[in-house]
Amino acid sequence: MIYLNGKFVPIEQAYIPVLDRGFIFGDGVYEVIPVYSRKPFRLANHLQRLQHSLDGIRLKNPHTDEQWQDLLVQIIAANEGDDQYLYLHITRGVAKRDHAFPAGIAPTVFIMSNPLLTPPQELLLTGVPAITAQDNRWGRCDIKAISLLPNVLLRQLAVDSGAMETVLLREGFLTEGAASNIFISKNNVLLTPPKSHLMLPGITYDVVLELAQAHAIPYEVRAISEEELRTADEVLLTSSTKEIMPIVSLDGKLIGDGKPGLMFKQLNQFYQQYKAVTMRGGNAAAV
Repeated sequence: MIYLNGKFVPIEQAYIPVLDRGFIFGDGVYEVIPVYSRKPFRLANHLQRLQHSLDGIRLKNPHTDEQWQDLLVQIIAANEGDDQYLYLHITRGVAKRDHAFPAGIAPTVFIMSNPLLTPPQELLLTGVPAITAQDNRWGRCDIKAISLLPNVLLRQLAVDSGAMETVLLREGFLTEGAASNIFISKNNVLLTPPKSHLMLPGITYDVVLELAQAHAIPYEVRAISEEELRTADEVLLTSSTKEIMPIVSLDGKLIGDGKPGLMFKQLNQFYQQYKAVTMRGGNAAAV
């Protein structure tokens, strides 16, 4: 069961006109929200990021935060499974094909739920391989735009190589993954690039930094060179659906001893505790 422009309908009955600007131009934004025990995770942060994306393409938010929350609660209730992930998709709407913004049209609003399949335990125990590629995306990666062709092509490079992710480099420095944020660990210090227009501001990225601060794990948010990436003791990827995963090889070369390290194990433990407490309505600051 999905939501489309004011109606809850089975997904098989959902249609949009071919002149929707999302279809014609990729003119829209999206958001992905994990749901644990039928409760959206860090909803306020996800809605804030959605607002940032909408502002970035100069599209008025069609709903208040309270209205979004009500719609999401209804979608969660209409679909099976305690753990889900919600996909919100907003385009500029339907209009005659013209690059300029059309006046006086309603945006297209689409929400669906899918089962949330977090990484299997065996991958957390063994870690995953990744490759690197040059970051050839546009200059506003902080906008969660639906026009994701560069990410699709970069992610397919990983699939073609039997890897989990493509780690992106721009002018000799780490930006992020094709569908994730990236952290490294060097000499027991957690490192990650700062938020900028060249990366998506990840919600899990924020949680990891909060947990590092709460548990006195040394960390730095700064530019990371390609050499630092390739000589790191550990490399981690984070996202709303993959949570925290250890990368154990890069372009076929082992990272450290080729096994998930202590930094990953600590952060993953703290993350799972944080998630469990916040979903029960407890005090996350105590985790």
